[in-house]
Amino acid sequence: MVNPALVDPATVRATAAEAWIRGYPILRNYRTLYSQALDEADPGYVGGFGVFRHHAQPFTPVDTDVVSPDNDTPHSWAWLDLRAEPWVVSVPAEDRYYVLPVHELDTVHAGSVGARTTGRQAGDYLVAGPDWQGEPPPGIKGVIRTATRLVGIVGRTHLAGTTPADIAELKAVQEQYLLRPLHRYADTPAPAPAPEPVWPVWRDEVMDTVEFLCFLDFLLGFFPLTGPRPGAAPLPPAEVDLRGRLADLGVDGRGEFEPATLPLDVRAEIERGIADGRARLERAAAELHDTTALFGTRERIGADFLRQALGAKLGRSGLPAEEVWSGSWTADAAGHRPPNASDRDHVIRFGPHDLPPARFFWSTTMYALPGRHLVDNTLDRYSIGDRTPDLVRDPDGGLTLYVQHKRPADAQHSANWLPAPDGPFTVVIRLYGPDPSVLDGRWRLPPLDPR
Repeated sequence: MVNPALVDPATVRATAAEAWIRGYPILRNYRTLYSQALDEADPGYVGGFGVFRHHAQPFTPVDTDVVSPDNDTPHSWAWLDLRAEPWVVSVPAEDRYYVLPVHELDTVHAGSVGARTTGRQAGDYLVAGPDWQGEPPPGIKGVIRTATRLVGIVGRTHLAGTTPADIAELKAVQEQYLLRPLHRYADTPAPAPAPEPVWPVWRDEVMDTVEFLCFLDFLLGFFPLTGPRPGAAPLPPAEVDLRGRLADLGVDGRGEFEPATLPLDVRAEIERGIADGRARLERAAAELHDTTALFGTRERIGADFLRQALGAKLGRSGLPAEEVWSGSWTADAAGHRPPNASDRDHVIRFGPHDLPPARFFWSTTMYALPGRHLVDNTLDRYSIGDRTPDLVRDPDGGLTLYVQHKRPADAQHSANWLPAPDGPFTVVIRLYGPDPSVLDGRWRLPPLDPR
């Protein structure tokens, strides 16, 4: 219920804009959660909470559920409801690269199990929400504490090739990722189940209407009102301030917000604020030159709501740079932004001493704009990296990639062809386990040169 005495129409528009930015990653994440964990009729349904759904096949242009899909490491999706008890993630001993990151409801990275962080040995790891006060049972090798009561896992497992044998080997690894509620792992009595909420049915149009706040009000109920977990720092002042102003509008995390109770002038200001928030995000995305700082832990990102929103827009469930460093060519060397392959070809040349330095592997992937989806082409080639067969090195040992819409006539150029759409595009490079020279800026991307 709105408290008219506390609502200043002059500040409602600014509050709504800030709330839209804050809520953007939360609602976009809920859109995926709803389709994968709640809507049994959705093709992407994984089976509910606490269930892995593995994708062993590489992404293709028909896969549009994921923004900027990573075509090197097929995904393993799962959602966990941590209100009643923690869950245990179990992994096998495995030589290949993999990572099972835990992302909070607003897409912030809580921690991960994987080759870089926990090693290649088998192990059991606890994922515990902000309300849990217990102690890990014997056998648990590590604990990931989360600031939200609902979390997602978007696992990545290295696919060494695209043959049926390669895919079968990948499937065998994925099937050994296990999820168990803590009581089942510890063989103790099950706790009382958390109340089943009335999950709001997702509709894309809510992003642009006052109903946005209805969804935000419901989803804020899965966030703690105080510190994110025992012993952690309190909520950032910006979060506390915004939550207070939202509570004055009736958005307090109880899921009872009713737009019909708003005075007409307040409702109009909220609608203007939502439009302001969307415009601000679009401007920030257009002006963004470096995506490396978009993803990370709550301690790193803090209350930088715009950074969270940009991460959700450009690559939801992205990983911290020390896990996977990504860079992109958003303009070519002649200043065309975005680059466009409809009227010019491009090259990317890595000098013999400037090849991407990565502990595990690297790749470059082509995305058509504005959707940031993979590009259909005659080779079914969507990325080029250090594992791409039959690449032709330059005479000095460097590597030149040919970024263009039509297949090059030269056979050597064709071997290094990264097919582009007949229109605007961006190329994203990912380094898995980047060298320190990448993280501190000593290694830099070469230019995207138009020809």
